[in-house]
Amino acid sequence: MSEETLTPTPAHEGEGGRRIGVYVCHCGGNISDYVDVEKVVDGIRDNGDVIVSRTTMFACSEASQQDIEADIKANDLDGLVVASCSPKLHTYTFRGVASRAGLNPYEYTQVNIREQCSWVHTDDRAGATAKATALVSAGIGRTRNTVPLEPMVVDTTPHTLVIGGGVAGLRAAIGLADVGLKVTVVEREVAVGGWVKTLGMMYPHGKDGRVLIDTLVAEVKKRPSITVLTGAEVVGKAGSFGNYRMNIRVGGEGAGTIEILVGSVVVATGFDNYAPGDGEFGFGSEGVLTLPQFKEMVDAAKGPLTWKGRPVRSVAYIYCVGSRSTGGCSNQYCSRFCCASTVQTAVQLSGLDASVRQFHLYRDMRTYGKFEPLYTEARDAGSVFLKFDNDEPPTVAMGANGKLTVTVRDLLTERTELALPVDLVVLVTGMVPRANQELVDVLKVPKGGDGFFNEIHPKLRPVETTVDGVLIAGACQGPKTSAEAVTQALAAVTQSAAILKKGYTEMEPLVAVIDADACTACGDCLSTCPYDAIKMSEDGERHFAVIDAASCKGCGGCVSYCPENAIDLLGYTDDEISEMIADMIEVPV
Repeated sequence: MSEETLTPTPAHEGEGGRRIGVYVCHCGGNISDYVDVEKVVDGIRDNGDVIVSRTTMFACSEASQQDIEADIKANDLDGLVVASCSPKLHTYTFRGVASRAGLNPYEYTQVNIREQCSWVHTDDRAGATAKATALVSAGIGRTRNTVPLEPMVVDTTPHTLVIGGGVAGLRAAIGLADVGLKVTVVEREVAVGGWVKTLGMMYPHGKDGRVLIDTLVAEVKKRPSITVLTGAEVVGKAGSFGNYRMNIRVGGEGAGTIEILVGSVVVATGFDNYAPGDGEFGFGSEGVLTLPQFKEMVDAAKGPLTWKGRPVRSVAYIYCVGSRSTGGCSNQYCSRFCCASTVQTAVQLSGLDASVRQFHLYRDMRTYGKFEPLYTEARDAGSVFLKFDNDEPPTVAMGANGKLTVTVRDLLTERTELALPVDLVVLVTGMVPRANQELVDVLKVPKGGDGFFNEIHPKLRPVETTVDGVLIAGACQGPKTSAEAVTQALAAVTQSAAILKKGYTEMEPLVAVIDADACTACGDCLSTCPYDAIKMSEDGERHFAVIDAASCKGCGGCVSYCPENAIDLLGYTDDEISEMIADMIEVPV
């Protein structure tokens, strides 16, 4: 916190008996380039409850955190407002600041004046400043009405359920067992291994996929704390964070179910390969294969490649099939692994028969990281790379002589149209989310617009979901390589261990509460709760709803639906929200 930016208000007792500190961040210019932060501080200085008000260059920096802690202690503050970036980034940062200084962390409010103000009003500095002042005033209003809250302490069961027996699931199970947790692996197929067990040599480690899975299975068998259930599916979940009762159907439809008690769940259900439609880039024609089909052929070959008893002399690879909206498909994302996998397969084919002509028809080549040398190796081995425009994708036609011809306009040679007669066409298909709707309904794990499971934050909380204790790992979260899937699985192991090894966990107290005296037992709230956290109870002849705090996620759906206004949400109470609205409209914008 630089000396020239310190603008403290005189210390005095707040009008409402509160002593609040307010800190407005420059964010290194991200905010102060478009918002007059000094004017914002001036605008809230006369608020009777504000004891300290300052600007700071980077509120999240270690030095600024120490200064805020010192202010809290020196001025006996009982409320904190930080106006900076999104609460998604630094809520826990400033809760930590409050806790270290002896202030209840739930009497802190973060006001977003970057994403919600400076970045969206870059052309109106005066308007952005007025809006920021109003937002900070609303934050002060909320803090004025906060009360100290304490995390809920819940005993946990040292047992993790891993859903999916692919490379990510198996590696997670081994890691969990090695830190002293009991593990149950549930695999829908009759054998574990997933896609990796179908692969031959993998790059860059050079291991055979089948051997890799066999090694992991052997390691699993060495650990008596791991139980593997194949041909099984998760069909039910009850209980709450740290103590989930999971119902597992074993043996398919009509078979029996078992119930296990677990403290956490790791979802590693993997992916499916994109299935081209009939006629898509010639799919359905003789000699048009998907990349997994072709990779299986190359892995099985002991010498020059043959197809239907004839030697393969030429191959055309068409990239991005099923990804990046290529060829009219609806998937907008890049599948990441496809380029490297295709180039590695081409290098592998050249090793079997260097005379095979290979043409790579691509939009963009993304052999990132350690896969970059493969691209050079493929070119050195004779592969030809042709770049096409997505508005003019390649076409595949079967001639009267039964020969495939791929036509493409090459952007690298001034849109020259080339007709390539080839023996095989390989459609480089990407990953798509696996059909898991029954599991989604059971776990309540959210999916993104692309259909893959959603994490809370891609950088800060990459394996956690909005359902406490339910983690995601591997390609169920999005397209990735096997190495990336394993890395994410180990991150899920770390998170599970952090939750379960202590024997207890602390949960957010920001949950809904019911005034039993005001409740008329109408039951409307029961149907609104997506987490089944509300039940009916009775005391003599009086009936009323009760909320299981450990199951409540604080979404607030029941609060707005209650016809008797008998439900409130801690941390976002009616008083807090009403005060925010009242303080905001007092500032002209």
